[in-house]
Amino acid sequence: MANGNPIVLSVRDLTKTYRSAGEQIEVLRGVNLSIAAGERVALTGESGSGKSTLLHLIAGLDRPDGGEIRIADASLTDLSDSGRAALRRDRLGLVFQQFNLIPSLTVEDNLAFQSRIAGCHDAAWHGELVERLGLGALLRRYPEQLSGGQQQRVAIGRALAIKPLLLLADEPTGNLDEATADGVLALARDLVARTGCGFLMVTHSVRLAATLDRQINLHAGLIA
Repeated sequence: MANGNPIVLSVRDLTKTYRSAGEQIEVLRGVNLSIAAGERVALTGESGSGKSTLLHLIAGLDRPDGGEIRIADASLTDLSDSGRAALRRDRLGLVFQQFNLIPSLTVEDNLAFQSRIAGCHDAAWHGELVERLGLGALLRRYPEQLSGGQQQRVAIGRALAIKPLLLLADEPTGNLDEATADGVLALARDLVARTGCGFLMVTHSVRLAATLDRQINLHAGLIA
């Protein structure tokens, strides 16, 4: 428990090494991190510090060399590839710098995609997301007909439609201008508070990081 809320993410002694040009590169050297339900955390660090690597490991998109990652009561290290895919589908929301919307689906269908696949589509919550994200007039459009800020709002809505335990965002405003980035992140913060999920955002922006509850820095493979 943290601040009275249960821990939704626990990372312990996480290590990851890559081989590049015949050389072993230690990217993560024993990372420890916990995030509670409702807590909004910014992960900063210089380019190449391992921020995206850490996020991908937490999302189960890659496997660590050592240590443990727990999402609530589930240990990712104990799960098969299919088990990790099911956990991503049912319990995690993922938002990336590239919006990753499905070009052949309308805004409405993109927004509902993950919740329908997960079997937890909630029409009332879907309607609230449409309203809060300002997507009502855009539902029949396709991603190519949207601005970058509009596409990212759809991506955030899609990730939150399942009411995840944890929302992971990797430079979600990196392709947006400053004013649009501020608006998109403000919406994300409000909706995270509404769902009560944990929120971990990788960002290079000190200014945006300061708008979250807590800031942590990854340096030399460790969280300072």
